[in-house]
Amino acid sequence: MTIEARTATVSRDTAETKITVTLNLDGTGQSKLATGIGFFDHMLDQIARHGLIDLDVQCKGDLHIDGHHTVEDVGICIGQAVRQAVGDKKGLTRYGHSYVPLDEALSRVVVDFSGRPGLALNAQFTAGMIGQLDTQLIHEFFQGFVNHAHVTLHIDNLKGINAHHQAETIFKAFGRALRMALTPDPRMAGTVPSTKGVL
Repeated sequence: MTIEARTATVSRDTAETKITVTLNLDGTGQSKLATGIGFFDHMLDQIARHGLIDLDVQCKGDLHIDGHHTVEDVGICIGQAVRQAVGDKKGLTRYGHSYVPLDEALSRVVVDFSGRPGLALNAQFTAGMIGQLDTQLIHEFFQGFVNHAHVTLHIDNLKGINAHHQAETIFKAFGRALRMALTPDPRMAGTVPSTKGVL
């Protein structure tokens, strides 16, 4: 697996959103984010910083309706970009996990670059809105991501009173789980990490 190959740019242009995502899986955690939803940008920045992924997301969505299309479609585009950047998965660690606390909140995220889309998200947010982000849309973001990255993703918010803290621990843990799973394993160089020989 070559570092140079682990970049991607994806664009999506629909009647609801116009999005361009560029990422580098072997970056330094830099981000340039403009979705029109401040708290969502803050969460995407957590993925970049804790995943050491350089992430540029530019989105113009129909926010005069609500944030649904913007959040879901950004998840779709990031998923497509990650899948493209990962390539054939040879030499990939494949699995990643992380526990992240923030004050009273604690979340666990486990990811498998299995080739099979699957999301199990267990989070009972204590508020319906965080800034301009509807907390229901957090599920939609991750569903869009897994459907297009072709990963299995388990997310559990184990504790939390403050909804901002709950969400932030989820996104930080997701970034760190991605970082672990996406790290090349030199002992697996040239080999797909599966007994099937393909993922």
